Amino acid sequence: MASQRFCQNCIQKHDCQGVYEQLGNTSGPSVVLKVILAFLLPLIVFIASLAVFERLLAGTINNGRAQIALSLLLALLVVFVCMLITRVINRKLS
Repeated sequence: MASQRFCQNCIQKHDCQGVYEQLGNTSGPSVVLKVILAFLLPLIVFIASLAVFERLLAGTINNGRAQIALSLLLALLVVFVCMLITRVINRKLS
């Protein structure tokens, strides 16, 4: 409501309205899949691989700090590989 009263006295009121109508009518491909692949997938892969490596290394490494560090590094490596694979697939599709 307040923005409507503000626009009543503006000399460029019709120009703004035209710009916002054009922006609202733009159409393009959906970016939902790319957003999921770019942000959500690496996070899920990191959490899952961290949990898996923690379990696998729990019986083999007695030092807690070394186990955490190695699990973290291995999980980051898995995420890095996952991101590389995603980029290659993305380039092939576009």
